Amino acid sequence: MSPLNSEIQRVDLPYQAAVRNFETAVRAFQKQNFRKAAEIFEKLVESEVRDVAERARVHLRLCQERTRRPATTPRSADEFYAQGVASLNRRNLELAVEQLGKADKLKPNQDYIRYALAAAQALLGNLDAAIEQLEAAVTLRPENRIHMRRDEDFRGLASDPRFQRLLYPAGA
Repeated sequence: MSPLNSEIQRVDLPYQAAVRNFETAVRAFQKQNFRKAAEIFEKLVESEVRDVAERARVHLRLCQERTRRPATTPRSADEFYAQGVASLNRRNLELAVEQLGKADKLKPNQDYIRYALAAAQALLGNLDAAIEQLEAAVTLRPENRIHMRRDEDFRGLASDPRFQRLLYPAGA
């Protein structure tokens, strides 16, 4: 291979990589996996390959439009619970406590709601509130002890004697 041909191939490598990535993103877009496509298009927008960057910009806008959903106002306990768990997973803890509290008011004495509330309170450092919610969750469904033992959200409670008593009650 002549030095000129190897130079041309080196110059084409960024272009070829950008085109391959663009094609991957388009396939994700066609499968309606807009979030994955958007991730790839976002990277391509910064590409030095201008024509690919411009096309990626257009497709990125389309992905953003397709993923933008109107915010729905929860109406049921299950909807508040689902949003609360999503907030908990995003570590938006104050919002999680608010949403889960609303779920609990609409549908009181549900072990899964109390358990999620306990996790949010524990992560916030509100240990008394977390223990109170865990006590309710375990009273309503003793099998929650099994989950508590492995749940990283309760790491801050591990040395608390009240938590230990909940995990390993005397006589059990």
